[in-house]
Amino acid sequence: MSLENKTAIVTGGSRGIGRAICLALAKAGANVVTCYASSAASADETVRLCEEFGVKALAVAADVSVADDVTKLVDAVKETFGSIDILVNNAGITRDNLLLKMNEADFDQVIDTNLKGAFLCIKGVSKLMLKQRAGKIINISSVVGVRGNAGQVNYSASKAGLIGMTKSVAKELASRGITVNAVAPGFIETDMTAKLPETVIEETMKSIPMRTIGKCEDVANLVTFLASDDARYITGQVICVDGGMAM
Repeated sequence: MSLENKTAIVTGGSRGIGRAICLALAKAGANVVTCYASSAASADETVRLCEEFGVKALAVAADVSVADDVTKLVDAVKETFGSIDILVNNAGITRDNLLLKMNEADFDQVIDTNLKGAFLCIKGVSKLMLKQRAGKIINISSVVGVRGNAGQVNYSASKAGLIGMTKSVAKELASRGITVNAVAPGFIETDMTAKLPETVIEETMKSIPMRTIGKCEDVANLVTFLASDDARYITGQVICVDGGMAM
């Protein structure tokens, strides 16, 4: 799955699944650009780790929910590398609460970052990919977007929206050599899940047929495959990385 001479943008690549994706793409030979909203130090560490694979890497400060920021991100990548071959929409936030306790601001912020941000990034890279007649777009959805989850109305809506967006954009761009797919992680070992109470982890494990927590690399490996020419005939699909959780 060589990605040599390819350039990838990974939003939210400073830690967790995003960082694992950056490293997997770099290991496959791609130059990697990650954007971050707040943690410059973490993004710089991702860049350093990517460069250990002998590729070029860059961190750009950008809020994906702001159109001007996305334009600056895309322009910076074009100026530095000349092409954009892969886009991974990974940036996301949570503002969990039960429906009756969830305020409008928490709903809007999650939709703006997780869904509108992906829309802006896809629109931002599409013109260049159409000109190239080639491109790989991978949207990081969630098993929650497939099956829903109590206390995550906003997050579930944003991730389900990503799935609909994936299928629609795939139909629009397929004839120009651009594939668009979604990856839906399940219960993955991250800093966030590490903070969960043991009782919550044990209860969640009961819903996973494989009875084990996934790793960030499990998601990153699938993303790398979808970004490669080995996946040239796959588009408009939603693939769960969840140990069977969504079956």
